Amino acid sequence: MKLGLGTVQFGIDYGISNPSGQTTPEEVKRILEFAADQGICYLDTAPAYGNSEEVLGASLVSADRFQVITKTHRIAQPQISTEAVERTVDVFRQSLKHLQQSSVYGLLVHHPDDLLAEGGDRLMASLKLLQSQGFVQKIGVSVYSREQIDRLLEQYPIDLLQVPLNVFDQRLLKDGYLRSLNHQGIKIHVRSAFLQGLLLMSEAELPDYLLELSPHLQQYRQVNQRLGISPLQAAIGFVDRLSEVDAVLVGVNNLSQLIEITTALNPEFDSSYLEEFAVEDVTLIDPSLWSARS
Repeated sequence: MKLGLGTVQFGIDYGISNPSGQTTPEEVKRILEFAADQGICYLDTAPAYGNSEEVLGASLVSADRFQVITKTHRIAQPQISTEAVERTVDVFRQSLKHLQQSSVYGLLVHHPDDLLAEGGDRLMASLKLLQSQGFVQKIGVSVYSREQIDRLLEQYPIDLLQVPLNVFDQRLLKDGYLRSLNHQGIKIHVRSAFLQGLLLMSEAELPDYLLELSPHLQQYRQVNQRLGISPLQAAIGFVDRLSEVDAVLVGVNNLSQLIEITTALNPEFDSSYLEEFAVEDVTLIDPSLWSARS
């Protein structure tokens, strides 16, 4: 199964379509037990996700059945100093303690600018050392754009990329770009498959700063309704059927949502009709830019 669990909701109140707040530790345990039974193997977390790592560490009932991915903390310096790199390694070791793991499957640079800044090679060297020491299997980056990927690959060997991709945000599918990354041996993990839940909302639920998406969302819902397909089936089917994608990370607030997502998966789903729903305005499809609109 390609599905993986994004766990930001386990540590903080997250998502524009989330009215229930942070997931309780009791519900997290139920979610993880079901996920393990379904063959979901990836868990994606980060120090920036509140106490998500601690909650996971206390809740993993079958750690050997999950491959955990965490991330670096943000350095945000114009020049990456030796001290900043040492601090990054210290934060990662703290992540291992919180997760109650001796190693993780993946360690991603959470903010690509930390690698692209002067001295970013120091950061990469420290991550590669952790990899050679057996603390990490895959080194990668969480990215936002094709331009970032191109710049990173000019400088560094990358094992794993976490990228945004959904029905509205199809930027990385143009010209076979993701396929070319596959041919380089890079694993592709997709986040934002539901665009923070927006693809599952009605037009009336859109916040004011995203009202320009209303006609796109209306058409998306109308076409799916005509075909007898739910917005959820379309959204998850679109990314799940892409051969270029190794894993699709979904965030849930409760077990019923995860059950609904796994039920919506259809190996025979034909997603070709969804290619017409790509939205070109990056400020509408990149959640990191939404604050500038609000």
